[in-house]
Amino acid sequence: MTTAPKGIFVPLITPLNEDETIDFQSYKKVIDFQIENGVHGLLVGGTTGEYHVMSVEERKSLIKAGCEYAAGRVPVMAGVGCVTAEETIELANFAAECGATWGLVLAPYYHKTSEEGVREFFKEIAAKSNVGIVIYNYPGATSVELSPELIYELAQEENIVSVKESADFGHLCQVLTLTRDVENFTVFTGEEHFILPTFSIGGQGAFGILVNLLPKELVSLYELAVEKSDLTAARELNAKLSGIYGLMEAEGNPYPGPVKAGMDMIGIKGGKVRKPLTQPTEDLKAQIAEQLVKLGYEVNSLV
Repeated sequence: MTTAPKGIFVPLITPLNEDETIDFQSYKKVIDFQIENGVHGLLVGGTTGEYHVMSVEERKSLIKAGCEYAAGRVPVMAGVGCVTAEETIELANFAAECGATWGLVLAPYYHKTSEEGVREFFKEIAAKSNVGIVIYNYPGATSVELSPELIYELAQEENIVSVKESADFGHLCQVLTLTRDVENFTVFTGEEHFILPTFSIGGQGAFGILVNLLPKELVSLYELAVEKSDLTAARELNAKLSGIYGLMEAEGNPYPGPVKAGMDMIGIKGGKVRKPLTQPTEDLKAQIAEQLVKLGYEVNSLV
């Protein structure tokens, strides 16, 4: 049985060259930066990594490189979601061969199916995959919202070990209440604004675009809230970070352009985003730089 994940997981960006090819040398540096600053795990090839504008072969190359660069220092979760169960299982088992511990799986999207169809989709993937399965509930992207009751039912499957909640906070609360006593199952938030609230009600982990840029700070938030139960200090840190939270999904171009720009400013290459995603404006970059300075960072030129 695969152990359920917990802690701060970074949904890794994918550094790109000017011609939009993957910059693997910079990718290794990004991974080293995350691990050196204490993240508990890596998510390779997720939405923030721009998997949705990549070929299957590019997705595989990212997963393989991510596992190699992590080199066992922290566990790896791979984004393996595809429209069909068959494709998802193939990618999940490729990730397992590379050394990944978990696979993150979206609900089947675009051509909507019934709840029964969604249930069987996840059950088939869990039964035939060699990585632990993490459900990704992201109705804003898939237009499919998994009910708390369905997530609770799926949590009973031996190889379904966690859920990443990117729905509203009320939905996360219901899921956490229902699954609280399920053995070897954890609940993660996927939203920066919900990280501290999630920890305060017993959630076990968080993903956040911003972890790419501020891993040390968000690991500290976890340590204060979860390991030390010091909510006063956690609230103070959260307040300092709140100014930059919303900038990660500003201008109607949610990510990863803003966080990549911020990384460029502190000397960790983020690079451009792949079309049809668009680059952040100079105004947004200036706002990000302002927040980084407030947090004590020296920033490079915005050009």
